[in-house]
Amino acid sequence: MIRPLTRTLEWRGRTVAWDRWGDGPPLVILHGTPWSSQMWIATADALSQDFTVYVWDMPGYGQSSKHPGHAVDLGLQGELFAHVLDAWGLDRPRVIAHDIGGAVALRARLLHGAKYSSLCLIDVVALSPWGSPFFRLVAEHADVFAQLPPAIHRGALEAYIRGASHHALSADELALLVGPWADSTGQSAFYRQIAEANERFTDEVEPAYGTIDEPVHIVWGVEDTWVPVDRAHRLREAIPHASLALIDGAGHLVPFDAPAELTAELTRWAASGIR
Repeated sequence: MIRPLTRTLEWRGRTVAWDRWGDGPPLVILHGTPWSSQMWIATADALSQDFTVYVWDMPGYGQSSKHPGHAVDLGLQGELFAHVLDAWGLDRPRVIAHDIGGAVALRARLLHGAKYSSLCLIDVVALSPWGSPFFRLVAEHADVFAQLPPAIHRGALEAYIRGASHHALSADELALLVGPWADSTGQSAFYRQIAEANERFTDEVEPAYGTIDEPVHIVWGVEDTWVPVDRAHRLREAIPHASLALIDGAGHLVPFDAPAELTAELTRWAASGIR
């Protein structure tokens, strides 16, 4: 079941849906693509026992605005995330980022002045090459895919999303992930965000990863076929002081594939250095 986000902020004509729960030091969760904050609600609930947990949907995703004329690329999202932290009045929060949320957090940190007390990167898009064969095909022909009949679009969408999990998604999990992209607005938004994906946004900041001086923890599903685990080791080398935890039996959708293991790992990480 979708949990409505009860707060919004405006930025350059975009409406950003967000919410927060709990009491304690601030901790922010960034979702990836084609996901939303809904994938992280159970994790947010667990962490809100000790932290004030902030979740938000990037423009073009979830409950935020999906205007067809608005760019949704990683460059824009990184700039927006720095603004969001400022709007929330957060100084050096803990940050958890998944998938393209990793690129967004890294760009905000390296290009737009955001500061974190610590950063946890989970199966992130951060190093080229990235994008599955289907992702790259869509990127080249997004205008064609956007015109698919609804039933064909839904079939392709469900098959694509199932491929992110190492285990079979339940009917409820699949519905949660497919729902935002199923109607006509969602279909256009789904193909638009793929069309605007570009490796230059990670190539631009990759040389600076070694300059990040706050604690960085990398978590990866060993069975991830979307962003294979070799990226975890490459990222660990690019950020020399980073720590690494691998989760067996989990694919790209770690919160669904190994929820207990992930929650335990994040709880341990978040509690380290708590103040």
